[in-house]
Amino acid sequence: MEAFEDVLEAVGPRLKALRVERGTTLAQLSESTGISVSTLSRLESGQRKPTLELLLPLARAHQVQLDELVDAPTTGDPRVHFKPVKHHGGATIIPLSKRPGGLQAYKQIVPAGWPGGEVSQKTHEGYDWVYVLSGKLRIVLGDNDFILTAGEVAEFDTRVPHWFGNAASGPTEMLCLYGPQGERMHVRARTR
Repeated sequence: MEAFEDVLEAVGPRLKALRVERGTTLAQLSESTGISVSTLSRLESGQRKPTLELLLPLARAHQVQLDELVDAPTTGDPRVHFKPVKHHGGATIIPLSKRPGGLQAYKQIVPAGWPGGEVSQKTHEGYDWVYVLSGKLRIVLGDNDFILTAGEVAEFDTRVPHWFGNAASGPTEMLCLYGPQGERMHVRARTR
């Protein structure tokens, strides 16, 4: 039973570290979970024992698995199975990272002719890095219009009006790193 108590005692500090790492206040977490600020505070300080009714909304708010909150021992298959998401026009997005906030990684597969219609540039907060694995990707950034082919990369501030679409006769596959708060990629080594 001692190991069980140790696991329960470690939940509070883990919850606090997770909240602080994501830059979330107790008030913001309370609003997103429906759990009072005082209960969250007592839970983080270890003055309140974690229950399933408290941990489920916290796992959902932090977008982590429940076993991450309680540091459950690993069991069975260690492989990660990300679920692909189908978007409008037949694009498939496979998330490669699962924590909210900070850099997000995706593999995206877009069919020929995607997204269809006219070029419609958009802007939003963030910074994007796109690497083409196969196919051809047309990118329109402000007044610049160019085609990326396999092995080419573009990175840009998403506050610049932008649009991209498949310029190949078949599917185009790409890796995307997106920083919602404008985080930039840091290239440490460059080839000559």
